[in-house]
Amino acid sequence: MNWICVCMFCLLIIFVLSDSQKHTNERTFIIDYEKNEFLKDGQVFRYVSGSLHYFRVPQQYWKDRIQKYKAAGLNAITTYVEWSLHEPYPGIYNFEGIADLEYFLKLIKDENMYLLLRPGPYICAERDFGGFPYWLLNVTPKNSLRTNNLSYTKYVSKWFSVLMPKIQPYLYGNGGNIIMVQVENEYGSYYACDSEYKLWLRDLFRSYVQNNAVLYTTDGCGESYVHCGSIPEVYATVDFGIGSNASECFNFTKMVQNGGPLVNSEFYPGWLSHWQEPLAVVPSNDVVNQVKIMLAMNASFNFYMFHGGTNFGFTSGANTNDTKSSVGYLAQLTSYDYNAPLDEAGDPTEKYFKIKHALKKANYLDTNYISPIPAPKGAYGKFNLQPLVSIFEKAAQRIKPVVSMVPLPFEDMDINTGFVIYETSLKNIQMNHTNPIILNVTSVRDRAIIYLDQLQVGIMSRLKGNTTISLNINNSIQTLSILVENQGRINYGDFLEDRKGISGTVSLGDQVLSPWKMIAYPLNETAWFSSITPSKNVQLPAFYKTQFMLPENYSTCLDTYLDTSGWTKGVAFLNEINLGRYWPIGGPQVTLYVPAAFLKPPPSINTLVMLELENAPQDLAVQFIDYPILDGPISGPRLSK
Repeated sequence: MNWICVCMFCLLIIFVLSDSQKHTNERTFIIDYEKNEFLKDGQVFRYVSGSLHYFRVPQQYWKDRIQKYKAAGLNAITTYVEWSLHEPYPGIYNFEGIADLEYFLKLIKDENMYLLLRPGPYICAERDFGGFPYWLLNVTPKNSLRTNNLSYTKYVSKWFSVLMPKIQPYLYGNGGNIIMVQVENEYGSYYACDSEYKLWLRDLFRSYVQNNAVLYTTDGCGESYVHCGSIPEVYATVDFGIGSNASECFNFTKMVQNGGPLVNSEFYPGWLSHWQEPLAVVPSNDVVNQVKIMLAMNASFNFYMFHGGTNFGFTSGANTNDTKSSVGYLAQLTSYDYNAPLDEAGDPTEKYFKIKHALKKANYLDTNYISPIPAPKGAYGKFNLQPLVSIFEKAAQRIKPVVSMVPLPFEDMDINTGFVIYETSLKNIQMNHTNPIILNVTSVRDRAIIYLDQLQVGIMSRLKGNTTISLNINNSIQTLSILVENQGRINYGDFLEDRKGISGTVSLGDQVLSPWKMIAYPLNETAWFSSITPSKNVQLPAFYKTQFMLPENYSTCLDTYLDTSGWTKGVAFLNEINLGRYWPIGGPQVTLYVPAAFLKPPPSINTLVMLELENAPQDLAVQFIDYPILDGPISGPRLSK
């Protein structure tokens, strides 16, 4: 009997000790509202983070960029999750290659860095449609986005049921490195200010995150922003740059919550740039001065961006500088260099080293990490392209035309990106008029080239707000064609529902034109280029092609830049990868960044295809050079940000 008691006593001791050990090893990341601190496993914690968007950097470079963040003295990384990348079509999911989010999270964890995750569902990020998939415009009614409308929330719920289980193992309380998860994004800057939506979304996040990470919001430095964007029981933070008073900005969060650490979730060491505007530059010394102020205030902060990367393909978004309408449209560059501490190619800049020095001087930096150096670049020389095929030729038409009595927006034709030709016959139009006659289009989004019998006669631009043009028409003219380019959907503000193409009527004089044939060129599949035989001459807009081998003195591929000087406006494809839009005469961006990962080493053949819309150089030449040109001359109006 005594032995039984002894055994039971021993078992009880073991149970108590194991239970005590369990609580001792429990991982927690919480907020101490009385001491105004973050507590990680019970210890005071502060972070200095940098934004890094996996969808703007080739997967092969993720580890390099993460290590460079660490070498600068940062202990955390912040990233958005881009819904449109992962669910490009309803119920069709992509988590491979540049979309392999879990691999990205694992790399950050392997470097012993913490992570602040921003899953949206809306992210802004200067991305097309703010990261929303375009098809939401087809399945939700007007003014329902970012509200508690069931037609919108049901798709968010479905998306999160796919995304969040992938995230849960990486939450800090589950043994991972995600310490904070953002709910929505700068919601205070959106007109809806829907309290029911905010609470619904908070509870959706809670169902997955539980107590395993801190939920937070981010809003601009202003009372109205924080008041509308904050959510009960979700930690409120602000964002601001060098021109703001840090104390004043932090005080706005104190109006909506009692205590807690100071957090700037987007501190801007650079800024975004638009086509036909001067390149945005933020002085390094001003950045460092604000860093010192925030460090002295014991604030945690995140550099947005610490490395920008590139808007490959058609992923860049747009802004509007008009608060009452979507006129004043400003398309963003292919480059997202952002004047960041690490440049578009991931090389350290003067700003990088000054920030590192400031962190080291504040005893924040682990000095064991060696500073990175710029990587060598390839100057591969000049190559001449050959005419391939005109966009008007049937060989370039990959999608069956749509016929309608009225012009249809891209989305109504289930077209996301690229171009659409709107074409109508003038054969039966009564030409009882005096030239010139006015062509009027109700709405053009975003840029239209006008053709009569395939000869260019004018341009309409949403940037300039012009939707009329004077034409000279005679009875021999057969066809009116309008080539409309989607230059990127608005990503910020009240005009997110940015449908592309032509909407409303098109009239010539007092006659409404109809019917319309619409030919789409989304350019999301380019393997067909290889089946086209080059021509001697083609009618613009046209595709041009060259095949080349890298010089033999380059044993391995290096990053390089495609210099589009001499070309006018279009899109470039390398080895079937869309490098993005080019517009050297618009400026300021002249070169397109080409990662080494996109090239093939000798003796393999590389294929470059360019779609030129307006005017190609006489020699049809391009160069691959070893430096970027992002501050070229500007043409057109210089509109303020």
